[in-house]
Amino acid sequence: MITVKFIGGAKKIYQTEQTSVSESNISINELIEILDKIKPSNTENLDLDNTLLAINGVDSASLDGLSTILKDGDIVSLIPIIHGGSQNSLSFTFLAKNVQIYQIKGEKIIDVKFLEELRNHFPKLTIQAISSKFILNSSHLKKIIKLSIISQKNHVLLSNKIETDILMRFALMTQISSAITTVGIKPNDDFILICIGNKKQLSQLKKQLTVQIIPMFAKRNELFLKRYFKIQKNELESIYSKNPLEDILLERASVLFS
Repeated sequence: MITVKFIGGAKKIYQTEQTSVSESNISINELIEILDKIKPSNTENLDLDNTLLAINGVDSASLDGLSTILKDGDIVSLIPIIHGGSQNSLSFTFLAKNVQIYQIKGEKIIDVKFLEELRNHFPKLTIQAISSKFILNSSHLKKIIKLSIISQKNHVLLSNKIETDILMRFALMTQISSAITTVGIKPNDDFILICIGNKKQLSQLKKQLTVQIIPMFAKRNELFLKRYFKIQKNELESIYSKNPLEDILLERASVLFS
């Protein structure tokens, strides 16, 4: 039996201070999947990227991360580092490229025309939209974008435009129309808006956004991504890393050929 203690914001999410899980010899990833099933449906999802997971007082990051195997009698503490959810935007600079990212609340009236209008208004910016459910976490998001930026610099893009390259790498396919259908923007679906370019224009774009920007990565997509891309348990277990699912997605994205 494994004891799970919920601290701070985790207590509000799971509506209890502590619970017990009868299984043992499972990974933290598997434990999180079990906890997802007992979480009240009317509370927000745990933001795993901003949560400290301690096993018997030891940070899991100093062990094997989410692949750490839990044994009978272990005590796992879930401690959110940032209370109230994720930040509403993400920005970074890579190879002199400025990248600004937002998560947009899906609405019936928001479709591909929204993206076309932004591109027409800011022709010097690279702008792409990816369905939120195809993004695992901030690390996965940033690494795919960096992979596309490197490909552009080395003149090995999957397409003639970097925004199409980004789309195909999240969809894990080289057929452009299928990639658009799979991970592209759709009415009522939340999506990640990726903008690359001059800081001044990025700032102007943000001021002109009239859509609802919402916290990023509030929902966990591990189960969806495993099922959609048919990633089996034995494949995950064959990879020795802190986040094997992320590594598999990145590996598949990096070996795509047009």
